[in-house]
Amino acid sequence: MPELPEVETVRRGLEPVFTGSDLERVELRRPDLRFPFPPGFAARLAGRRVEALKRRAKYLLGELDSGETLIMHLGMSGSFRIDADGPEGAYHRAVSTKPAHDHVVFRFTSGASVTYNDPRRFGFMLLVPRGEMATHPLFDGLGVEPLGPELTPQRLAEELRGRKAPLKAALLDQRIIAGLGNIYVCEAMHRSHLSPLRAAGTLVDAKGKPKRGLADLVEAIKQVLGEAIEAGGSSLRDHRQTDGSLGYFQHSFRVYDREDAPCPTPGCRGHVSRVIQSGRSTFFCRDCQK
Repeated sequence: MPELPEVETVRRGLEPVFTGSDLERVELRRPDLRFPFPPGFAARLAGRRVEALKRRAKYLLGELDSGETLIMHLGMSGSFRIDADGPEGAYHRAVSTKPAHDHVVFRFTSGASVTYNDPRRFGFMLLVPRGEMATHPLFDGLGVEPLGPELTPQRLAEELRGRKAPLKAALLDQRIIAGLGNIYVCEAMHRSHLSPLRAAGTLVDAKGKPKRGLADLVEAIKQVLGEAIEAGGSSLRDHRQTDGSLGYFQHSFRVYDREDAPCPTPGCRGHVSRVIQSGRSTFFCRDCQK
């Protein structure tokens, strides 16, 4: 499943084409993806202007001048391809080699088009009135954005206080932090030298204040996500950028998928271990992550 940096990379790639543009028409080449398209989906989008393209957690949000929001989720294998007439440039993207998996085509009055390709069809698209977004089942109860100003050591301390669950499980709880996934949680915990096995509440003192390790963790989360976005994400399995190229942050992984490799922490003589937590692989160093 693409994680937050991959989705944000896609959003940035699509933004110049979507934002401020008018949709001429939308072509649906099948009646559903993971779910059926909403009633009148193509007709409700035709003639609409996209006022903004945002991201919440792992969802892309196209705010329309009709007052509705187009929700798009990539699923496990979804990707967008941008095609435009004219010379090679910022809006020109290579054509997919698997057109049989092209399921939705957004055509703009500018002449540009954006094609959604999804071999496994685990992605989906919805239309929701903007005023109902906060209470929609997909967004109601989502935690803070990890790259936003709301994620502070004190805010995280309030969420983790008294929790006996392992730190790794708490950080993957979307009700606490929205959009964090397995890869970047492993990386952030290593940077902050915190064990994924320790109880989450041990990072909060008796007065409910964050301990130093929690402050380090918040800083590491923001750093690793920011670096991954700048690198275009991590190309594991199906992820591609909107120009078809691969992200390359996987070459900067310190521990993820590095089982038995020497720990990269300076002065540490440990090796990367792998354990299973809640059905997912966790990579960490037993020597320097406490």
